[in-house]
Amino acid sequence: MIRFERVWKRFPERGDALKDLSFELASGEMAFLTGHSGAGKSTLLRLIGLMERPSRGQVLVNRMNLSDLPPRKIPHHRRQLGMIFQDHHLLPNRTVFENVALPLVVAGMTRKEIGKRVRAALDQVGLLRFERALPITLSGGEKQRVGIARAVVARPPVILADEPTGNLDPELSREIFALFERFHDVGVTLLIATHNIDIIERMPYRVMRLHDGRLEADSGGW
Repeated sequence: MIRFERVWKRFPERGDALKDLSFELASGEMAFLTGHSGAGKSTLLRLIGLMERPSRGQVLVNRMNLSDLPPRKIPHHRRQLGMIFQDHHLLPNRTVFENVALPLVVAGMTRKEIGKRVRAALDQVGLLRFERALPITLSGGEKQRVGIARAVVARPPVILADEPTGNLDPELSREIFALFERFHDVGVTLLIATHNIDIIERMPYRVMRLHDGRLEADSGGW
């Protein structure tokens, strides 16, 4: 599903963010990325989402080499990914329903299909009753659930999450990770960057640890 082959990423202003990185994530697998701040976790996820391209090496998703993907095909690639961020990226002047619907509107779905999918996604994360609310009225945990609903509303086969519980307390963090397990149970591939070591060490999933851009440890291996 996702494969890195000797990937390097260099930024002119700060040098190598990723160094000779190789791993493979199977379809339907759930794995965690850990490491210190600046270890390269966000850069790795950005390469999968084609917000960055590698300086050397290959990134493959569904056997497609992303280096060969022309710019006009990038939007289609990104529609195969659900992306979740620490700071939600919600539109403040749009309702919860409208925020979650955005990927479907961009994809050109019918109003009827959008309504059905958005309400199903909100129901999955326990926020159906908030569909008409504005983000400012929600708690931090509720906003993160809206971000998750938006990421899964188009039913992507892959979910990427960058510190999705970074601003949440331990109890809310456990609830968010339980949601991820539910998506994993139905065959979604998940790669989650997190500092929540206490929680993920209690979960039976692969952990990949980055240090200064290198893969220092991998409980799954390949």
